[in-house]
Parts: sequence; C-alpha cells; structure tokens
Amino acid sequence: MPKSKRRGGGNPRGTSGAQHRNMQPFSDEDASIETMSHCSGFSDPASFTEDGPEVEEEATQEDLEYKLKGLIDLTLDKSAKTRQSALEGLKNALTSKILYEFILERRMTLTDSIERCIKKGKSDEQCAAAGLACLLCVQLGSGIESEEVFKTLAPILKKILSDGSASIQARQACANCLGVCCFIATDDITELYSTMECLENIFTKSYQNEKNSNSISSTQNTVLHISALLAWTLLLTICPMNEVKKKLEMHLHKFPVLLSCDNVNMRIAAGETLALLFELARATDGDFFYEDMELLTQKLKALATDGNKHRAKVDKRKQRSVFRDVLRAVEEHDFPTETVKFGPERMYIDCWVKKQTYDTFKDILGSGMQYHLQSNELLRNVFELGPPLMLDEAALKTMKIPRFERHLYNSAAFKARTKARSKCRDKRADVGEVF
Repeated sequence: MPKSKRRGGGNPRGTSGAQHRNMQPFSDEDASIETMSHCSGFSDPASFTEDGPEVEEEATQEDLEYKLKGLIDLTLDKSAKTRQSALEGLKNALTSKILYEFILERRMTLTDSIERCIKKGKSDEQCAAAGLACLLCVQLGSGIESEEVFKTLAPILKKILSDGSASIQARQACANCLGVCCFIATDDITELYSTMECLENIFTKSYQNEKNSNSISSTQNTVLHISALLAWTLLLTICPMNEVKKKLEMHLHKFPVLLSCDNVNMRIAAGETLALLFELARATDGDFFYEDMELLTQKLKALATDGNKHRAKVDKRKQRSVFRDVLRAVEEHDFPTETVKFGPERMYIDCWVKKQTYDTFKDILGSGMQYHLQSNELLRNVFELGPPLMLDEAALKTMKIPRFERHLYNSAAFKARTKARSKCRDKRADVGEVF
C-alpha cells in the first residue's frame, strides 16, 4: 500500500514546532563552562614547552607567571605522568628565563613539591625533581634562600644515593644534585665535608672493582660512579687548601687504577680528575713531586695514542683528544685555553678547575647556558665576569657582525683548526684503524 504524501517534506506534523518550543536559550552556566574550557590551557604542561620562541617573546610577564603557577599546582597532581610533565615544564622555564622574583616568593612551595616528588615518585619523576632542584638553586644564587633549599633536600638526596635498592638513574640524579646544590648554597664547612664523604663512598667502589679482576661491575654502576666522581671533583674546587692536601694524599695514588676501566667515560672522567688534582697540588705546593710519574705518563701516552681494534672508533677519538690534554697538564703544566662567546662578551677557560665548573653548569642549563652567562649574577660571580652588561637594542645592532664578514671569519677559523689538529694527530694509529 503506497504511503500517503504530506506537505513539508514528509516530517510529521508539529515536529518542527515542538523542536523550537523545547530549545533553551544559552544560559550563564553554559557560558561559564565554555569559558573554563578556554582558560584551562595551563592544565596541559606540554603547552608551555611547545611554545615557539616567537610566542614566548610576545607573551607578557603576567601570562608567563600564570602558566608557571599552573605548573606548580600540577606538581601535586595524583597522576605521576602529569607531575613529571609539570616538573619538566618548570625546568624549561628556569633554563630559558631569569625568574628570581617569582621563584623567591614561591621557593618554599617549590621545595616542598620537589621533596615530595623525590620521596614518593618513581625513577623518571625523581630525576626531573632533582634537576629542578639544581635550577632552583641556580636561580636563587648563593644566599640564605638556596641554603634553606639545600638543607631541606640534602637528607633525602643522601638517603636515595646510598640506597642500593633505588634505581641507578635516580641515584645518579641525586649525586649530581648534591654536588651542584652544595657548591652553590652551603657555607657550612662540615656540611661540605659530609656531602663529599657521601659521594666518596660511591665512587671509591670503582677502586675495588678495578683491583679485583674477578669482580663484576655493571655498566649502570659505572655510570653512577662517574656522576659521584664528577660531583666530588666539583666540590673539591671550593675546599680549603688543608682539606685539598688531605684529599690528594687519599686519592691521587688511586686514580691511575681507574684509567684501566672498560668504560671510556670512566677513563675520561678519571683522566680529567687527575689533571685537576695535579693542578691543585701544584697550586698548594710549588715543589710538588709525584713518585710514580714515569708509570703514570706511560699510561697517559698509551691512552692518548690508543688504537685497540676492539674499541669503537668514536670512543677512541674522544679518548685520544682528552688524554692529549691530560698528558700536557701532567707533564708540561699546560692547559689548552678555550674561548666561550655569549652575546658581545667572551670568557676564557684557562684551567682545569674552570673547565670542570663550566662543564657542570652547561650540563644543567643546556641551551640556556649562554643566556645565563649574560644575565645570571651567580654564574657571573663564579666565572668572575663582573655585573651583567646593560645594552640597548641599538648597541646590540652595532655590535652585530655582517653575514659576509662572519662567513670569512668562520672559513679562516676552520682552516686554522684543521692545520692545528693535523699536527696533533698520531697518523700511525689512525691508519691502523682502517685494517
């Protein structure tokens, strides 16, 4: 039976009118929900890290602080992933900006959040929290505020570092954090010695592993020992001379053992620490004499010209480059000066102590190192750069080198660098790698 046709396109009568009668106007409650959906952008920690440099330049200080407040609140979230993302977002902000006033007002809140994340978090969250603690002290500088942060966090950092059941990554992050925060914050000499002793208890286990050929040392443990050794070396640079002499007597004759380690990074760390110890020893005693100098120089020369086929080429190149400098430091009391450029300024790294300090802060700040060298009073005091320069845009434009001149300068520098390196290379060792 055919269906009856209706006017109005086949819709039942009254349906259209019923729809209009049942529709409600857009209420205030709906408007508030809509507004909340737009204003909750800070709840996504990635929204801070994904902003490009152009957006960051255009953003006002109020917008930045609003985002940072949201990230600080999210460090207390129930979700571990959200907490970790918030910590990473805060790290990115403190790396790329000087936020002293903002951080100063909220340092206790941040310290409590970091402590809670280190205590209760898993490995990745603990690493992020320890990294944020380092940046917090870098922002606050060497004063009472950063000392309070260090005193609050030091016990839990030492506990995790000494806990064999904790993850290696978390213990490694705690070792780095202890070294950096103690270097910046502490004025208490007993706390300095206590922190160094805690780090010594970790890396001195490598002495036993290398002496005992039957012992098995995992790569992960070696990585932890390297971090503890580098943190200890950083703190040694700020010790009084009488304490430096004690440490030299304890460790100088033991470090050559680490030069035989299977891990290339441990060999390099031990070599650079040896060079720094010799530099400190000669600074404290003009007549310093090392008894096993001949045996040590033989080891250093072997590492500077190492051509063993069972080692990776990249590792051998890196090792040879470092140990050529270490050998010069031990034999000739020499250091190859490096130049660091940041903005219109230059800094010369002319000793192993300065190199160790620079490498440590560069690992923490990453791409923000140059910005902090220009603007951060702590770093400028550490490297004796004086107060920050106040330059307007016109002055910066006049200092900018034209592109063509910059190209000529880079070409000349490249040629000079190639000639200098070709003289230092051991061509016989390089030829042996081909076969």
